[in-house]
Amino acid sequence: MALFPFCKTSSGAVRVTRIHLVLYSFLLSVIIYFLWGHKAPASGESSHTVFHSLGLKKDGLMTERIIIKADPEWPMETPWGAPLVWGDSQISTWRRAKFAQREIHTGLLTLVVGSYKHFFHRFLSSAETFFLPGQIVTYYILTDTPHSLELPNKLGPERQLKVIPIAELPRWDRLAYRRMSLIADAIRDPISSEVEYIFCADVDQTFLAPVGEEILGDLVATLHPELYGMPRKAFPYETEVASSACVVEEEGDYYYTSELYGGLVAEVFKLARSCSMLITQDQGNGVVARGLEESYLNRYLIDHRPTCVLSPEYSWWESSLTADVPVSRVVSLGRQCSSYDKETRIKHKC
Repeated sequence: MALFPFCKTSSGAVRVTRIHLVLYSFLLSVIIYFLWGHKAPASGESSHTVFHSLGLKKDGLMTERIIIKADPEWPMETPWGAPLVWGDSQISTWRRAKFAQREIHTGLLTLVVGSYKHFFHRFLSSAETFFLPGQIVTYYILTDTPHSLELPNKLGPERQLKVIPIAELPRWDRLAYRRMSLIADAIRDPISSEVEYIFCADVDQTFLAPVGEEILGDLVATLHPELYGMPRKAFPYETEVASSACVVEEEGDYYYTSELYGGLVAEVFKLARSCSMLITQDQGNGVVARGLEESYLNRYLIDHRPTCVLSPEYSWWESSLTADVPVSRVVSLGRQCSSYDKETRIKHKC
């Protein structure tokens, strides 16, 4: 069907009148106007990926597109330039390859006292599988019950275990005050002459995924999983001015856990000795830091920034506050169990 019917004369010839020409011109103008009006915004829309992903136009108006959130990029470096370690990153792959080129002897130190003995076998068997696979490792077990501790009959290749007896520590609070001193003493003799690196770990942890050479550094600290990404004001630093662990408002970049830290033997010895001296000093003055030895650890790491910072992958447990991580490599069973009710604790053998 014709859009515009022509008028015919009585003889049948087609004739267009002046009125028809005006009408045709007007309708053609209307069609061009609407076609151009729809085309202009489309051509004016930014082609930048940010606008497309957010559904924005240059004039700031929202379109009806679905907003898609990109996955957050995990930071790979601290503000002072130290690596912030995520196990599956390209940087970690490069660091593992770099250290794998030479033979490294590393110590893994833990305290096995009191009721914590029942965590020992799970800790050791998981470390055999996942802690520095392929490297030379010596396990240093500091315990107040060396004769009743059941030791494994066999360890993996290039692995050995040494038991270091310590005085009896029946209460956990005594351990919290003495741990740094015990670590410093053990490093002085015999550890300092036997290994290049030493890592201190709580025995109520378990290794669930590879922890390789990416963790090696001069001074290594691990981010607290419940405080990673939180604002500075949320960090439970010691604020009592009388305490040697006191941290003032303008200090501190991260809050570190005391469940895993390490580095070169000489650096860890300096850390443990310094923290031990400050704890003893505060005890003499009747001062108790709110986080016990963890408060002193954080004070030391503010004054001596770590050269390698491990992400919460290396100290994690499930709670409403813990940060989501790509891989849970080291999990604190002790912290995890504390969040369970009695029945669940029995089920998980806490």
